[in-house]
Amino acid sequence: MLVLCPNCNSALPDWLLRTSPIDTLCPACYKPLIIEFFPALFRPAETIDTIGLAAAEGEATCFEHPAKRAVGVCSHCGRFLCALCEVSVRGEIWCPACIASGPLKPKLQTLETHRTLYDSIALALSTLPMLLIYPVVLTAPVSLFVAIRYWNRPSSLIPRSKWRLVLTIVFALAQLAMVGSIIYALIAARPRMK
Repeated sequence: MLVLCPNCNSALPDWLLRTSPIDTLCPACYKPLIIEFFPALFRPAETIDTIGLAAAEGEATCFEHPAKRAVGVCSHCGRFLCALCEVSVRGEIWCPACIASGPLKPKLQTLETHRTLYDSIALALSTLPMLLIYPVVLTAPVSLFVAIRYWNRPSSLIPRSKWRLVLTIVFALAQLAMVGSIIYALIAARPRMK
């Protein structure tokens, strides 16, 4: 369990946290600290069966639900959480407030809230210019590049297939073949100089 000093934000060593209450100095900044922990801090994580349990006398309670017993601590802000409030993100426990503040704080880099849909961009680049012939000269190579470059990128937060990228590659190659055949026909039809 990581507990931070409120003055310098450095992690307090585990041996310092095992006695309660503590009136000591921070080992990093030497500022005075008074630390008091509830039993839930050192209690092992419990199962989801404890969602409805009320807190007994002297036990830590959930920050959001004061009548429920705390079963975990937010890894980022230190709030006590009941089983209903704790959210596990890549092995860390988060409270709803820390998750909600994600886009505003740089510490929430582990959560992914959006993705660029390169497959849709590539498909649009290859199909929309088909209405006019001239943009195809530029957009076909660009859409082919985007489709190949971002082939292995995750396409969406919701899993999607690769059919858009395959269709983009087919359209782009067909457009490039069409442009090539038009250029060849124009060169072949040109009168020869003697």
